[in-house]
Order: sequence, then structure tokens, then C-alpha cells
Amino acid sequence: MWYVLILLALVACALVVARRRLVIVQVSGPSMLPSYRSGDRVLIRRVPGSKLGRGQVVVFEAALDGRWRTGPLSAPEKSEWLIKRVAALPGDPVPPEVARAVGASEGELVPEGRLVVIGDGQLSADSRNWGYLPADRVLGVVVRGLSSPSAVGS
Repeated sequence: MWYVLILLALVACALVVARRRLVIVQVSGPSMLPSYRSGDRVLIRRVPGSKLGRGQVVVFEAALDGRWRTGPLSAPEKSEWLIKRVAALPGDPVPPEVARAVGASEGELVPEGRLVVIGDGQLSADSRNWGYLPADRVLGVVVRGLSSPSAVGS
């Protein structure tokens, strides 16, 4: 009988760890078409902004009234989250299509603690519009897409 209690305790611990490391977020809007559609759900692995790679799709906390928050991230269910692809990391050259938004001259590098993110879709508000993303606003990277609610039962 004691082995059942140990097994239940291990399962409970595994669920707590998974909940802290993994989050499901629903995509809203066309900014990542054709990769992700509005309504798609994605599984996110929490990763600090300093551990990202170029080309990864990230979910990050939206700016509030045009200003980036500081301090700890909000709880996933209590904030607006955006999804974009990392185009440049700190130390990379500022992409030409972003240079005007950040006031960068040719050859300038992305500053430490900042990222350039760009949506896959043509209707994307991203670093081309609002400049650098503070790396500390990143919740994590997309691990995989999950079925969208509209695809279930089709």
C-alpha cells in the first residue's frame, strides 16, 4: 500500500514541475500566419530571454499603454501575450527593416538585454513598429502547436 502513496506523491511532484515549466497559450490575431492561426493553442516552455536563439518563436508579455513593464512577469492568465519570431539577439546587427523604428544607423548592434522580434504574417505589429523587445518580458519558447479549438471534431 505504501508504494501507491509514493507513486501518487511522485505524480503530484511531476505535475507541479510541469506546470511551472510549461504553459498553454492561445494565439490571437494574424501576425504569425501561416505558421499559427488565430485560435491555435501552443505549448510554451518557460525560458529566460537570455537563453533564446535566432528563429525561435517566443511568447512575451505585451506592452501596457505603449510602455514595457518592469519586474516579474505577470501570471500567464492575467496578462496579454504576444507571439513572434526572434530575428536578432543582443550583439547581432540591427536588421535594416527595424533600424528606423529603433533609430539605429547601419552596422549598429542590438543592445544587451534586447531582442528584435518579427511576426511571420504581413499584418504584424512587431519590432518594425515598436522597436526592441526587452528580453525579460519573454515568457518562453513555443515547443509545439496544439490542435486549435476549431479543428477539434472536424
